Amino acid sequence: MIFLNSFSFPVNEEEQSFFAGQKMTCYDSFYPFQVLSCKGISKLDFSHITVLYGGNGSGKTTALNIIGEALGLDRDSLYNRSSFFEEYTRLCGYDLNTSVPENSRIITSDDVFSHILSVRSINGGIDVKREELFEDYTQAKYSSFKMNSILDLDRLKKVNSARKNTKSKYVRKNLMDNIREHSNGENAYFYFFEKIKENGLYLLDEPENSLSPGRQLEILDIIEDSASFLGCQFIIATHSPFLLSADGAKIYDFDSNPVSVREWTELENVRLYYNFFKKHSGEFEDG
Repeated sequence: MIFLNSFSFPVNEEEQSFFAGQKMTCYDSFYPFQVLSCKGISKLDFSHITVLYGGNGSGKTTALNIIGEALGLDRDSLYNRSSFFEEYTRLCGYDLNTSVPENSRIITSDDVFSHILSVRSINGGIDVKREELFEDYTQAKYSSFKMNSILDLDRLKKVNSARKNTKSKYVRKNLMDNIREHSNGENAYFYFFEKIKENGLYLLDEPENSLSPGRQLEILDIIEDSASFLGCQFIIATHSPFLLSADGAKIYDFDSNPVSVREWTELENVRLYYNFFKKHSGEFEDG
């Protein structure tokens, strides 16, 4: 399913007109102005899977953030949203087949890292509480507590619970289990797996971060299957050769100026991998 047909960015002339109407004030940056126009980008047309390829500073993440901002997509983490972002998106335009589905969102590596840190923080808090309950159990079980008034009712319940249960049962009754911690790569994979639902427009910013090659191939399967069978559309900023190989993907090369549509096998990053393994092919054959 294609929800977003195309997205238009202001060209250099439109940006100059905007600046002409502004008061002369000193700013360190007009970001995101003068980023994409310098790359000759005025309009992107989208397929069911569209990839924005390029190195650091190529503008691919900027383009993704602008699209997400203009469409009002949900996101979990903050991003480099300058004071000019709102003015810039007003100059943008887009063509939708239908309204943006509720499931739609932009997912970034910052979201994944925040999720990983949250899991660790929650588990850290649970571990502290568990130690407190161990001490509480010991004090309650072996205390010479006597109830003197109704105000002592809560303490009486704790004492009775400690005396009726083993330490492990007492703690389990009063504490949630730790959230299972996986490796960073596993957490990243499960995060994407949980966020991607049916019938949604998803903007993914470098989803390969923290993922092993095997996990990247699994994410690729999720993307291809979701696009083919679950009615999803994806716009992905990446330089991962695994994700660039997505079946039927339309790829914009942000490393070229002007930005152009390329086959994944033509891209410099992919060619580097190809030439490297070709150079060492004999070592694989010997193995």
